[in-house]
Amino acid sequence: MAKATREAFGETLVELANEGVDVVAVEADLSKSTTTSKLGDAFPDRLFNVGIAEQNMTDVAAGLAIAGKVAFTGSFAVFGTGRAYDQVRNTVCYSGLNVKLAPTHSGITVGPDGGSHQMIEDIALMRVLPGMRVLVPADYHSAKAAIRAAALTPGPFYVRLGRVGVEDVYSEGCEFEVGKANVLREGTDVTIAACGVEVVEALAAADLLAADGISAEVIDVATVKPLDVDTLVASVTKTGRIVTCEEHSVLGGMGSAVSEVLSEACPVPTRRIGVADVFGTSGEPAELMQHFGLTAPNIVAAARELLG
Repeated sequence: MAKATREAFGETLVELANEGVDVVAVEADLSKSTTTSKLGDAFPDRLFNVGIAEQNMTDVAAGLAIAGKVAFTGSFAVFGTGRAYDQVRNTVCYSGLNVKLAPTHSGITVGPDGGSHQMIEDIALMRVLPGMRVLVPADYHSAKAAIRAAALTPGPFYVRLGRVGVEDVYSEGCEFEVGKANVLREGTDVTIAACGVEVVEALAAADLLAADGISAEVIDVATVKPLDVDTLVASVTKTGRIVTCEEHSVLGGMGSAVSEVLSEACPVPTRRIGVADVFGTSGEPAELMQHFGLTAPNIVAAARELLG
C-alpha cells in the first residue's frame, strides 16, 4: 500500500517520546496535514501551535532547543523553508541549534494546490546553509528512519517530506545512516542516482532498461548533504555515466550537488532529471510527474542519450 512520507512524521515523534527522547514539535496551524497532531494527541504538552506564523515557529523551536529539547518544526515546505529562511539561517544554523525542520508537502506532487505551494527550491535553500544536514527519504519506512536519525543526531536537520503516497522501497524497521547513499540495484552500464519519490521511478527505469539488455545501477541518495561521495565515485568509475533524478528544480538540488563533486572527483557524462527553471502548476500528482518529465520513461530516455 502506498503511503506518503508525511505519514511517518507524527507516528515517529510519538514513538520517540514513548522511548524517552525529549522531542517536541512546533507547528504553524497545519498539524493535521503534517500529522504532528498525533504527537499532540498522545502528549498534549509536547506540541506547540503558534498559528500562521512560520518565522515565530522557527524561533520558538530554537528556544525549546536551547532549553534542552529535541525540537521539530512542521508546516509545508514552501512556508517552513521559504517564509522562515532568515530564522533558519541566523537563529538555527548560525548557532548550531538542535532544531529539525521536517515540513511536508514538498515538490510538485503536492498536486492541485498549484505552483504557489509546490516547493521545488527547498533542497537548494537548505543545503547551502553551513551546518545543515539534508535528508530526502524515498518512502514511508525510510522517512520513519530518517526522522529518528535526525532526532538522535545533534544539530540542525532538514527532512524533506511529501504529500503523495509512494510505493515501498524499504522494509519496516530499516535503518537510516546519515551521509550514506544506498545502492539498491547494481549495474555496469549507467548509474541512476535518485532521491525522494524519484527512487521508485529510477527502479522502474532500471527494469525497462534491463529488458533491452542495459544494466543500470540505482542509488538512493537519501542524504543530499553530507553527500556520500565515495559511493557515487565508485559507481560512476564502473559505469562511466550518470543520470540524476529528483522532484526538485534542476538548479541547486541533488543533481547539482552530485555534479559538483563528480566534476572534481571523477568527471563523467551526466544528465539531470528534474523540474526545469519554471514554477509548478495545478494538476494531479501523476499528471504533473508526466508534465515535468519526472517519470521512468524520461529517465530511460536520458540514460539512452548517454549511452549513445
